[in-house]
Amino acid sequence: MATKIAGLKVLAALTCVGMLAACANQQEEAAAPPPPPVEPAETTTGSMGMGIDQSQLDVPAAGSIESLIADAGTDRVFFAYDSSELSSDARETLRKGAEWLRGNDGVSLTIEGHCDERGTREYNLALGERRANAVRNYLIALGVSGTRLNTVSYGKERPAVLGSSETSWSKNRRAVATIASDSAY
Repeated sequence: MATKIAGLKVLAALTCVGMLAACANQQEEAAAPPPPPVEPAETTTGSMGMGIDQSQLDVPAAGSIESLIADAGTDRVFFAYDSSELSSDARETLRKGAEWLRGNDGVSLTIEGHCDERGTREYNLALGERRANAVRNYLIALGVSGTRLNTVSYGKERPAVLGSSETSWSKNRRAVATIASDSAY
């Protein structure tokens, strides 16, 4: 029994010494000055140790749809109800898109025509086709080769926004440019 009590006293003494040492370390850490601030680096090191230029991380790839959006402001134009006539805003967007196409010779576009949910399936497929062709014809008039422009109509089958309100319908009456799968990019 005496050895058990002696062992407990030794254990208690060691515990006290450990606690005192921990307190001393905390006081030393509290007294130490904070490390100097680190200046942000121009590059980030990847997992292979290679530097990556931060300024190029947000730059869209040339000839990508992101590049078109960055240069033209959007990849789509909108139409009035039951119309395939291009508005002045749509024509301005398409002028920027034509300029982008002239700078990206290897890119072909597919122009998708879309409609809102009103009307029959057949009527909306025809209207979507007229909208896509209106965009295509305007781009050709601006000097883009027709061989680089394909069209497809989805009618009301692929709404951008669900809902039965003018707000929803106005966002669904559109033509959208996508990079054609046979493009060089």
